[in-house]
Amino acid sequence: MSKRLLKSGMIVSAMTLVSRVLGLVRDVVVANLMGAGASADVFFFANKIPNFLRRLFAEGAFSQAFVPVLTEYHASGDKDKTRELIAKASGTLGVIVTIVTLLGILGSSVVTALFGFGWFLDWLNDGPAAPKFELASLMLKITFPYLWFITFVALSGAILNTLGKFAVSSFTPVFLNVMIIGSAWFISPNLAQPEIGLAIGVFLGGFVQFAFQIPFLIKEGVLVKPKWGWRDPGVTKIRTLMIPALFGVSVSQINLLFDTFIASFLATGSISWLYYSDRLLEFPLGLFGIAIATVILPALSRKHVDAHSEGFAHTMDWGVRMVILLGLPAMLGLMVLAKPMLMVLFMRGEFTPHDVEQASLSLLAYASGLLNFMLIKVLAPAITRVKTLRHR
Repeated sequence: MSKRLLKSGMIVSAMTLVSRVLGLVRDVVVANLMGAGASADVFFFANKIPNFLRRLFAEGAFSQAFVPVLTEYHASGDKDKTRELIAKASGTLGVIVTIVTLLGILGSSVVTALFGFGWFLDWLNDGPAAPKFELASLMLKITFPYLWFITFVALSGAILNTLGKFAVSSFTPVFLNVMIIGSAWFISPNLAQPEIGLAIGVFLGGFVQFAFQIPFLIKEGVLVKPKWGWRDPGVTKIRTLMIPALFGVSVSQINLLFDTFIASFLATGSISWLYYSDRLLEFPLGLFGIAIATVILPALSRKHVDAHSEGFAHTMDWGVRMVILLGLPAMLGLMVLAKPMLMVLFMRGEFTPHDVEQASLSLLAYASGLLNFMLIKVLAPAITRVKTLRHR
């Protein structure tokens, strides 16, 4: 079992590494184009809101609740029943996320006021940050549809992971990075407001990721017509399991969003400094923490379906040991090398030495929690899986 998990983990880590490296290239391109100025602040704000909802619901709580239930259905050997669960889960989720997306687009000014309250106050009082509020409201209309696409990307990825096809979902984020880089090079230079081009890149990235996974769903025979199924037993179980999972994934995400809320009251560049430092934190978190969590969740689900408590404990022990083995050196490395890494990666173009200094301080604070963030990624699915037994 450990060898199989290690092999799956290496596949996910390899694909994630490609995506994360390309993500760093994307951030270098954006830093060179906009640095940490007002335009960068607004773009990162407009990109963070749909990503917050994605991580909170789609890739976070929903996946943790959906995979155990799907694994249970899949283990029964009844393909029609499994396809029916996928149809009703996707249909129910689709209706909800469509409503949320439309509300986000139509109410972009309200969303901006809620999470960028400092900009909103300046807009009310005709202060210096008033243009940020207006631009952020406009850009949210472009970036919010990304939530719709990425929700189904997360759903498709959860299905493929359950079937053991880890490489597809791990490689998918590459296309988002490619679209943003392409937009920075070919669209932004032709616009009066270059940040609008980056927002278009986010929209295109969501669409391409969604389209990329469809052939693999067809190949596995799990591309089904969505159905509304709010009261379906399987969907009900998923909804019930999402509640504890929400608490597990929401802490770090709400903290990051609260950081943005506070930063909207601070000097121009504050949101950008937080973004760049968070991106360096996400590199080891995705490469190790999320990769390990991705491969052990289906394994944990199979163990509980088979009532194999010893195997469940062994899998959890392996996951925690791997997190500590890889996470502790990564945490120390980020703390010691915060400033040099920021200088090497970003200090060019519009990104100044002052930006490096400010971003290094936030990276130092973020890095101190890396090991705990990684452990949450591994432990939260186990808690969700144990919770499943109570709802059989």
